[in-house]
Amino acid sequence: MILKSFELTKVKLNNYKFYLFYGDNEGLKEENIKNLFEKNYHDKIHRYDEKEILDDLNIFFNSVLTKSFFDNQKLIIINRATDKISKIIEDLMEKNPEDIQIIINSKNLEKKSTLRKLFEKEKAIVCVPFYEDNNQTLNSIVNLFFRNKKIPVSQQLINILIERSKGDRKNLNNELDKIETYSLNKKNLNIEEIIKLTNLADNYSASELVDHSLAKNTRKTVTILSENNYSDDDNIIIIRTLLAKLKRLVKIYELIDKKNNIEQAISACKPPIFWKDKSLVTQQIKSWEKDHLINLIYKTNEIELLVKKNSVPAKNILADFIINNSKKTSN
Repeated sequence: MILKSFELTKVKLNNYKFYLFYGDNEGLKEENIKNLFEKNYHDKIHRYDEKEILDDLNIFFNSVLTKSFFDNQKLIIINRATDKISKIIEDLMEKNPEDIQIIINSKNLEKKSTLRKLFEKEKAIVCVPFYEDNNQTLNSIVNLFFRNKKIPVSQQLINILIERSKGDRKNLNNELDKIETYSLNKKNLNIEEIIKLTNLADNYSASELVDHSLAKNTRKTVTILSENNYSDDDNIIIIRTLLAKLKRLVKIYELIDKKNNIEQAISACKPPIFWKDKSLVTQQIKSWEKDHLINLIYKTNEIELLVKKNSVPAKNILADFIINNSKKTSN
């Protein structure tokens, strides 16, 4: 059975033993688990990582199925779950354990995921997707925080916090906690203080940097580069990521030649491109011609050699290369 996250407060949670929470919004998942489930179990909460279960299935089943006088009700939380655990969950459902609830926490699951299919088709178990928070929701969280703390802030500062939370209230709440501690002895906060305090120049991944560069989002590319202090190892990771994504785009062009359709080519790409990345990949394809991509692969290999030989100015060499390729005039 599929429920939206806000519908969890409208159903009798005790009527269901198995829940699948999937998606990237860890903050919203944690809030629901804490406020709707954990408060009912106190110290009778057992947490597992999927790998722990797979490594020793007998210990897990004994823990779940064995009842004791002091531990007759249990909440089991399984984190980082994947399709590998589907059969185990089916076995547990057949055993129908009493006085127990199991929450399976997964990252994003594709529609073809066996775990997701299991929870979506069965009416006796609950499947809840947790999508990224939109700006309106995050804006409400920030405004409520500053209003309750009676801290005057500008909309510009609020926008910075929202942008850098990357669609996850967990990231946002972590930064708000830092602000709360810092503001105990201050009546006003400025943007410079907030940036230094929260280290909001968060670690954008090499993948995100490369994606925006290839999509020719120059402003975003420059922002990511300016907000990160990449190490020599990071520089090599960025280069290798760029090479991998360039080769993927060339492969997509080859599929376009066969299918004569960008969307179909992207959908047919192996390994699969996740749904939320498809629009960015489409933008990348439209920003580059195939021969330019092949030429850029050669140039990237040359940059890697240059960076390895010149460790001191490596960051500047790579940054200039990334920025120049992100400019629309470079195509």
